[in-house]
Amino acid sequence: MELRPLDDRVVIKPSEAQEKTAGGIFLPDTAKEKPMIGKILWVGPGKMQEDGKRAAMSVKKGDEVIYGKYMGNEIEIEGAKYVIVKESDLLGIVEK
Repeated sequence: MELRPLDDRVVIKPSEAQEKTAGGIFLPDTAKEKPMIGKILWVGPGKMQEDGKRAAMSVKKGDEVIYGKYMGNEIEIEGAKYVIVKESDLLGIVEK
């Protein structure tokens, strides 16, 4: 399956929530924090400008990004969870 986001939107596969704390305590599902880091799976073509041209996207497929905790729309397709976010809602790219 492939999902084509529109304009300046990206589809992110969120990282898994931590299973245990740094001290080794296992967390129940209700105590796990929502991840704010994920990998971009699909990128839209870019936002349409007034002159009819599309603005280039500053992120690409495969980038690991940080996004706002309550940004975007969560969707579930075939049992997998994704987040659709506007490029402007991304906070940064994680470089390793």
